[in-house]
Amino acid sequence: MSTVLKVSQINTYLKSIIDEDINLKNIYITGEISNFTNHYRTGHLYFTLKDEKSAIKAVMFRTSASRLRFEPENGMKVLIRGSISVFERDGTYQIYCDDMIPEGVGELTIAFEQLKEKLSKEGLFDDAHKKELPQYPSRIGVITSPTGAALQDILTVLSRRYPSGEIVFEGVQVQGDSAAPQIAGAIRKFNELGGADVLIVGRGGGSIEDLWAFNEEIVARAIYESEIPIVSAVGHETDFTIADFVSDMRAPTPSAAAEIVAPDYREILYAADKTLDGMIDAIEKKIYRYRMNLMAAQKIISDRGPHRMIEFYGTCLEACETKINSELKRKVDFYENALMHYTSKLEATSPLKVLARGYSVVFDENMMTVRSAETLKANDRIKIRLSDGSVDCTVN
Repeated sequence: MSTVLKVSQINTYLKSIIDEDINLKNIYITGEISNFTNHYRTGHLYFTLKDEKSAIKAVMFRTSASRLRFEPENGMKVLIRGSISVFERDGTYQIYCDDMIPEGVGELTIAFEQLKEKLSKEGLFDDAHKKELPQYPSRIGVITSPTGAALQDILTVLSRRYPSGEIVFEGVQVQGDSAAPQIAGAIRKFNELGGADVLIVGRGGGSIEDLWAFNEEIVARAIYESEIPIVSAVGHETDFTIADFVSDMRAPTPSAAAEIVAPDYREILYAADKTLDGMIDAIEKKIYRYRMNLMAAQKIISDRGPHRMIEFYGTCLEACETKINSELKRKVDFYENALMHYTSKLEATSPLKVLARGYSVVFDENMMTVRSAETLKANDRIKIRLSDGSVDCTVN
């Protein structure tokens, strides 16, 4: 008589046979996703993988699914790595997925387009949310790697164009798994402390993998929520990141970002000179016109001759002179105040103001600026420029 078996025994037996087959371990399968279900509560993904002739059930547990950078969808063709086994309860065999990548299109490209569409629908890219950059920022915040060339490019441009502007730097990683949280944290820190009037956030160029931190949702939302205007400065002139779409302004390179946020102090001085020349010219024209009026009145009085006319026009002349002097004084006071205002703005941008606040500039024996202590050695002769003079020193 044949042995009577339970259903569970059959399923267990079949599972053991399949699990021992090395040909069904760590295999690659390509196909199209259908019947896709994302169990958000558990984090597991369930779907069917099919081709034009057959189909196989598939499951991707939360640990593996959490590594995906894109959202699988019905109809998407994918390449899967995994192992075949039996689900004993239902007596069905299925593939347990360890990895999944889209076929034909890169995983990061899919993730980029999906996040871009999501944030666009939420309005994060709308022009209505873009903030204007300050014309004359007092403090410029910079968020980038402390070791990258982007920082030096930014500092070089700012020191050349806008030496009176204060630079506040926050160093972060700009590549790797911890880069996006650090960048988002630095943006929120600046906003909490009110540490800058405008922010430059970026890095140098690289591949899409290198730049991926600027395509993360956490960075996009930190930029969107920032009360401080932000200029994205990722060094890639042709491609865009998600950060570029959300930022208040996009710069093609870190150097260009510095050019955008900082006015050129030489242009400020030129504009002030032109304004001053215009005020002086306007005052001189007013004085000339009033002088001509006065001379015309004097001529009328001298031409009419009689004593009473002389007295009458003398009174008119005094009144006219009083009015002229009053108007002239008002105009002079107005242009003097304007001159003081522009003079103050001009002084505010002067490099000497920086020295007056207690800073100094160090020069070597060749009168070249010393930018690092590492370039000096003992007994070197240096000159220190202060606001009211300079001193010669020897390095100990």
